[in-house]
Amino acid sequence: MSFDYINALQKKPTSRTPIWVMRQAGRYLPEYRATRKQAGDFMSLCKNKELACEVTMQPIDRFDLDAAILFSDILTIPDAMGLGLYFSKGEGPKFSNPIKTLKDIENLPIDVNDDLSYVFDAVSTIKTALNNRVPLIGFSGSPWTLATYMIEGGSSKTFANTKKMLFNEPKALHLLLDKLADSVIVYLNQQILSGADSVMVFDTWGGVLSKQNYLDFSLNYMAKIVKGVKAQHPNTPITLFSKNGGKHLTHIADTGCDGIGIDWTVELNVVQAEVGDKVAIQGNLDPAVMYATPEIIEQEVKKVLSQFKGNTGHIFNLGHGITPDVDPENMQVLVDCVHQFSKR
Repeated sequence: MSFDYINALQKKPTSRTPIWVMRQAGRYLPEYRATRKQAGDFMSLCKNKELACEVTMQPIDRFDLDAAILFSDILTIPDAMGLGLYFSKGEGPKFSNPIKTLKDIENLPIDVNDDLSYVFDAVSTIKTALNNRVPLIGFSGSPWTLATYMIEGGSSKTFANTKKMLFNEPKALHLLLDKLADSVIVYLNQQILSGADSVMVFDTWGGVLSKQNYLDFSLNYMAKIVKGVKAQHPNTPITLFSKNGGKHLTHIADTGCDGIGIDWTVELNVVQAEVGDKVAIQGNLDPAVMYATPEIIEQEVKKVLSQFKGNTGHIFNLGHGITPDVDPENMQVLVDCVHQFSKR
């Protein structure tokens, strides 16, 4: 079956610009909030294949989106490695056993797929439920991003412990990142075997690094993942997204990935001129536009669409995730506008 989303990633002709939205299954939807309440807590929702399928399908049933994305969390791998993931109300994810020493890193298991069977069960359940309506995106966090949570014990503003390790014990950090890259390769390959039509690597914190450190400690390991996934699944498209990664786009395009996710801090036409002959581009409406009136949303959609020259190789998305307090009606406006104004 031909899908505009997959075709755009492979730079084949499309009938219109495809759109999906990061965090499209989330708290802005009342039906999501009801299902999450039923599950009891976030990880229970992720680990129940029927409920994970239900929330994945909610935005697909409500909006004319061109792709579904697996409902899961980027921190499933560190959790399976034994770090004890939990969520504090209002504080986000935390680990009860953060990485502190080289010994902690040496003791980490690499093959954790047995403990992640709930993810693969969710992928195959969602794939069946989609029944070829739209393709399914699988995903993982990048090794660098996972490492920051594992070393800091949660999210951070300064990344002090991770950067301390980067400068004082770079070999230890490289060992951790190497182990994580190996785990991500096996994890994404299994998601593809379970039914994912494309995969994405979210490098949420790549933008906090200087250029050389980004190349050495983040992109190097994403390139390893691209190679490892492509070795098993050469025809499955891979998208890399580094938040605040606009200054590294030529290097990202050189990894062999099929698509680059960009945030709203870079101009789409500049990105296309720089890397558009090599990769597809995903993005990049400022998520804050979703608070605006329908008229403004329409104007901003037209701006983004007009920046991209050519008929394929662009997937419309927000420059980061949709925020919980957005009116779902505005999502409807966004999707309709993208399709209306991009019809070939």
